[in-house]
Amino acid sequence: MERAEKSSQPIDSRTEVSLQEKAFLVHGSRKVPVHTAYASKFSLFFRYAEDQQLIDTNEPVNLLIRNNGQSIEIGPCRVLSCTTPNGYAGRLVFINQIYDTRRLLYDKKAVLLQSAFQDLPQILAHKEKIQPAFKNYVADLSYDLQVYKSTFDQLDAQYREEPQEIQSIIQQAIIRTEGTNFIQYLDNKLGELEELVADFSQEEHQRHGFYFRKQLWDFLLCCPLMARTNLRPRGYAGDSVMMHMIYTRDYQGESSFARLLHKHAVETPAAQSVRNRINLIAKMLSKASGSRIRPASGRIKTLSVGCGPALEIADILKSAEDCEKYHFVFLDQDPLALREAADSVHKVENKLNCKIKADYIKGSVRTMLSPRKLKKQWGKFDFIYSLGLFDYLNAPVARAVLGALYDLLSTGAEMVIGNFHVSNRSRYHMEYWGDWKLIHRSEEDFKSLIQNLAAQSNIIFENTGNQMFLHLKNLPPLPGSPSGG
Repeated sequence: MERAEKSSQPIDSRTEVSLQEKAFLVHGSRKVPVHTAYASKFSLFFRYAEDQQLIDTNEPVNLLIRNNGQSIEIGPCRVLSCTTPNGYAGRLVFINQIYDTRRLLYDKKAVLLQSAFQDLPQILAHKEKIQPAFKNYVADLSYDLQVYKSTFDQLDAQYREEPQEIQSIIQQAIIRTEGTNFIQYLDNKLGELEELVADFSQEEHQRHGFYFRKQLWDFLLCCPLMARTNLRPRGYAGDSVMMHMIYTRDYQGESSFARLLHKHAVETPAAQSVRNRINLIAKMLSKASGSRIRPASGRIKTLSVGCGPALEIADILKSAEDCEKYHFVFLDQDPLALREAADSVHKVENKLNCKIKADYIKGSVRTMLSPRKLKKQWGKFDFIYSLGLFDYLNAPVARAVLGALYDLLSTGAEMVIGNFHVSNRSRYHMEYWGDWKLIHRSEEDFKSLIQNLAAQSNIIFENTGNQMFLHLKNLPPLPGSPSGG
């Protein structure tokens, strides 16, 4: 137990850990100096640093690493004498507590593979605070989903040997018939969920959502969208791949059951509102560009904040003449999203046989909190829009970002900021099924973010009513005002 406590301490970060770390193999009272290097996530290469060698490599040893006057001893290790590159004597593999060697060498921390089990008692006790009615709901849902899955899987198995074209036709028939009943079942269960959790506190939502996902985990992983929102391979919800899934709204998955779960998820009111906002922003930008005097550059300079895959470009630009109207600047913290935005631009260029003026900037919320720096780097904009970013920003940060972006508007320019409304009908589907939590706002909440801005403002909704948009216009100063003529 004492050794386990030592292993959790970070190695002093003031000393750089190289690929060859000076260390010792400890066997009893013997300390044999070695050099270690990264071999794999759970093993290390080693070679003897001096003439000393282990007498018996079959005996387990401990590994002692010294770093800036501090020592960390971990183990036991098994010594494997095997073919290795660069003359290493073999590999070291932990045989009791399994350590992540990449974290050990590069992050200077001894992190256990089994560390997840430390929280296990607390996680297991989680279920004691779940309301009985909710437990019964989840148990019934789990049973029903298993019955549906096994039935659909059995049907799939019967035509699996058919040619691919015939498989596709049969699966489509199953989806159109029995699949419709399954979708209706899912809608009904969502209605029950809303009634069950409507009066929960935020803490209760978190606790019951966690329980819900643990019970239904295997079903969630069947569904491509739900799997991605829960696993978050890029580290955050709402990444550009998720957006692509919602925009394309097709059937995806490896089985009829999976395809139906996915289709149900991308047809929720919230998903439809995400698709609606593309058309809405295209109309607003077209109207703004038509009503304004073209700037000296000849193009409407437009900034998309948290751009994602920028699929709205296909709706904004319908002709080669449209491509001449705009200069787009796409901002996102995710370089993969910027690459996908560039792909969206290239597709439109190829379709319309035109060249689009576009710049791509990797930047985070922190980037937007320095308005003077932004203005110096980017200049002023004629139109700024952000469709999904503010759903994740708390009020102080949202207020600061809004102020900074507003400061980037040229006189008479407009800004459109989206946010999910508190009446979002898909809220519990997103939170319980997808572990996708947003900051929902009312109209009053949204307007409070701009109370210090001297802007003309109004709030509009897309057709489902799930998302609202704060529309700001930077009015020219009044005659006789300090900044006026």
